Amino acid sequence: MYESANVSDDADRTAFRRAEKKYKLYYEKDSKFSRRKKLPKPIDLSELLDFKLISQDFNNNGVLPDGIRVSKVDSSPVFCIENRPGFYFIPGALSLEEQCKWIKESLTNFPQPPNRTNHNAIYGPIADLFDSAKDNKVLVQEDLTNNKWKFYEEDDIAKAKQSSCKSVSASVLLRKLRWSTLGLQFDWSKRNYDVSLPHNNIPDALCQLAKTHAAIAMPDGEEFRPEGAIVNYFGIGDTLGGHLDDMEADWSKPIVSMSLGCKAIFLLGGKSKDDPPHAMYLRSGDVVLMAGEARECFHGVPRIFTDEKNAEIGALESELSHESGHFFTEYIKTSRININIRQVF
Repeated sequence: MYESANVSDDADRTAFRRAEKKYKLYYEKDSKFSRRKKLPKPIDLSELLDFKLISQDFNNNGVLPDGIRVSKVDSSPVFCIENRPGFYFIPGALSLEEQCKWIKESLTNFPQPPNRTNHNAIYGPIADLFDSAKDNKVLVQEDLTNNKWKFYEEDDIAKAKQSSCKSVSASVLLRKLRWSTLGLQFDWSKRNYDVSLPHNNIPDALCQLAKTHAAIAMPDGEEFRPEGAIVNYFGIGDTLGGHLDDMEADWSKPIVSMSLGCKAIFLLGGKSKDDPPHAMYLRSGDVVLMAGEARECFHGVPRIFTDEKNAEIGALESELSHESGHFFTEYIKTSRININIRQVF
């Protein structure tokens, strides 16, 4: 589902695809500069829903835009889109402390075996990836026959590495981390949950947080049961193409989606990609719920903003740096993390 910023354009086949192309990151063409120095092409963001501003206007004046309604007003209002029943948006639902906690967990504990990541297919289970990247270690293929890999200090590589063995730095692997799975493990090759795979339960604190936010979208008298989660990691230029989350048994139960890190654009389409999607900002700390009919709607992320002006994570960077030091902060400056928690059965 991930694409890079250099993927060639397809034909404008559907309304959803046209919106993806409209908001995707493209660079000004200038052969004199590398991509890092190129300026992003300007885009028109005037049609995006901004639930942070909507919330401020509602709190100050009781005013809502056409087509938007409030489902619940507590410390954080919950907004809905009238023509997308089952979709709920909770702006700023997570405190800075909570955001820092789940960023750290997403980078340190969530990719740990037996949880699976996108790296499993090539390298097998990788333990302690974040700490190894922080320590400038290198992953070396020790056993070609059994595809066994091990982290080494840079100074020890020459002694450990045979001429035919491959190696890759931990920092490169961390930047290429695209997903990890918690609880019941999702098999991406078969697009289903494989209950035979070893797994740990989702952490209790994350379960409780998901239950709290899911309550408004649950059928009467039922409690959300977090059984599986997929954590997505986005870097510069990454996108998540339009898709459905349709592998869970009961679509009346919500997916609870938590945004962390750089601001993104989220597209919420309809049951066909021919339906024009709603485009909206997702900021760090926002929570989105999709239940019932909304589970049948195509959705995706065509862009994240990693420049200082638009990422809107200054307060998060300051808090994270104060709590946990430089390495977490450097990662999140150009990254977005999304935790999607599901009731599988």
